[in-house]
Order: sequence, then structure tokens, then C-alpha cells
Amino acid sequence: MTQSSRRFAQSMVFLGLGITVALTALILYAGQAQTAVKKQPAAMEPVPALTPFVDVHTHFDENDAGGTIRSVLAALGRENAAKIFLQMPPDTFDHPGHYDAEVLLPAAKKYPDKLGVLGGGGTLNAMIHESVASGNSGPEIQQKFRDRAEGLIREGVIGFGEMTAEHFDGLTPYQYAPANHPLFLALADIAAKYDVPIDLHMEAVPKSMLLPSDLKSPRNAPQLHGNIQALERLLFHNTNAKIIWAHAGTDLTGFRAPDLCRQLLRAHPNLYMEIKTDTQNVGKNYPLADDGKIKPDWLQLFEDFPDRFLIGSDQHYPEGKGAEQRWQTVVLLFNQLPSDVRRKIGTENVLHIFPRKPAASSANAARN
Repeated sequence: MTQSSRRFAQSMVFLGLGITVALTALILYAGQAQTAVKKQPAAMEPVPALTPFVDVHTHFDENDAGGTIRSVLAALGRENAAKIFLQMPPDTFDHPGHYDAEVLLPAAKKYPDKLGVLGGGGTLNAMIHESVASGNSGPEIQQKFRDRAEGLIREGVIGFGEMTAEHFDGLTPYQYAPANHPLFLALADIAAKYDVPIDLHMEAVPKSMLLPSDLKSPRNAPQLHGNIQALERLLFHNTNAKIIWAHAGTDLTGFRAPDLCRQLLRAHPNLYMEIKTDTQNVGKNYPLADDGKIKPDWLQLFEDFPDRFLIGSDQHYPEGKGAEQRWQTVVLLFNQLPSDVRRKIGTENVLHIFPRKPAASSANAARN
């Protein structure tokens, strides 16, 4: 064989090896890509709830009320949701982006059978935290607070939310107020008077402690105050006030386990909880195992207290693109519940907790 022939033969061998390696890499990449797709439910067709449910805790784009409403109405059928309730984020007057129910109520009132609005997050919550900062919760402050709360009722809100007693830094600043602060107690009395609930965001802190190391300070307070006893004092203050403790299943301190939930639900008949699961922010004491099944201790809690839970996904509308939606994960949990428990948590509890007719009529009658 000539030298040029040998070089040609060697070139063909190397070419063949290169093609083989490239094909092998392509096959391996394809296999990995298929696996990755399987791990991303957001890329799949949405899975609706097996039976209708009401999502009582969602948020919206305050700069696009019309777009929010269109997005929510489109989501109802995709999710098999009977209704969706929209809330204000808990905010402070120091935060330039704060707003309240007025930005959405006019548009939402056109669809009373599909939408509901809770208010106070941008004003009542801000008034509470302003009072904590100033140390002033005297009669004049309390009267202004009551006037604003009753004004929101007259405007048509179906509850007060999202309020907060302990909220870590995020879209809104870090916030802390004792759950039994005089203005929270006043709000409980107003909520009981008009038969509307209070939706409360509160990270569980059984006793005063240092901020967990996985949470950043100074954006959050370096020292956290115990808040469970204060929550119990709020619940005892007016047992006709229905308090919904938001975000069961999304625990950032590690203390909101089924045992604590069970203890409080057993002691306080006016306490309710919303179920939230968020794969982007799993936190601690997450209700779902790695295979997506409900963990036995959480399932037992839902079965033992079927009258005390609601769905509160914390979904934002319009829905973000390219990310798994919060409503989808909580629906996958919801679909695993026994049918009788699913019926109560999905719709029946909402009828008991939220007013069946607008509280605005009674507020206007009282004013006149």
C-alpha cells in the first residue's frame, strides 16, 4: 500500500470514529432532553382538579386590572376552578409600590359569580405596622383604622387580606407585628361584625429565636419574636372572627409542621388554614414527597380536620411564562385527597367561611 493510500485509509477510520462519537453523543443528549422534559411539569398540558375548587388566595398585576381579569377568567376552565379570590400583598406605607382593593374592585364586580376580592393588605396592614413602629395605638388611631376597614367592606371586599404578623423580605419588605396588637384585635371585631374572614400571613416562630441561617439579614430581622401565643390571643379575643392562617405547606422557619397545625386547630374552632405548595420555594415541612405523593402525616391532618382547610395557591395573575404554576402543584395534591375531603376543602368550607351575600349592604345600612 502506498503512503498516500495509507493516509487515506487512516482518514476514513478517524472519520468513522468521529461519526460514531457524534451519533453516540446525540443519542445520549436526546435521552437527557427527554428526561429533562419529564421533570418539568410546566411544559406539560395542565392537569385540572378532579372536582371544582375555589382558590381563595391569589395575587394580581396592579398595573393591569383588565389583563388580570382576563387571565383569571381564562384560568377557571383550565384549572376546573369554581371561583378565584384575589388579595392585596401585605405592605407598608414606606414601600412605594403599595396599593389596595380599589385598583381591582370595579373590574372584578362585573363577575361576582367567578371572582372575589379581599382588601386591606395595602392600607390596614400598613396602618398596623406603622402603629407598631410609632408605638401609638390610641383611640384616634383605632378610629381611623376602623373607618378604613368598614370603608373597604362598603366598597365590596369579601374579607381582609393579605395581612401579616411575620413576613420575610421579598416582593414586600420584612414586616413584624404581634398578632394580638390592638389593631389586629380591632380588625377581629370588625371581621366578626360583618362575617368576613381575616387572611393572615405569619411564619411560625414558637419562641424568640435568631433568624435561621438560610434567611438573609439585614433584609430580615436578625432576631425573631415568638408569635404562636400572640396568634392564640387573637383567636381567643373574638371567637366569632374567622382567622385563616395562610400558606400551610410553605414553611420558612421549620416549625409549621402537622403537629403544630393539629394542636392549634384542636384548640381554636375559629382557625382555618390555606394549603399552598410551591416547588420553587419548598422550604421545610413540605406536604409532598419527592414522588409527588402527599406525606402520610399531612394527609392524616387533612382527613382529621376536613372542615378547616382551603386551597390558597398564592398564584399570580396573569400567569408567568416558563415557570411551573403554583396552582398546578396544589391541584396535584388536591386530586389525591379522598373525595369527601376534597369536596369540603374545595368548595364547602368556602361557603361557611366567606359571606354568602355581600357584607357591603349591612355596612351601608349601619352607616345610614
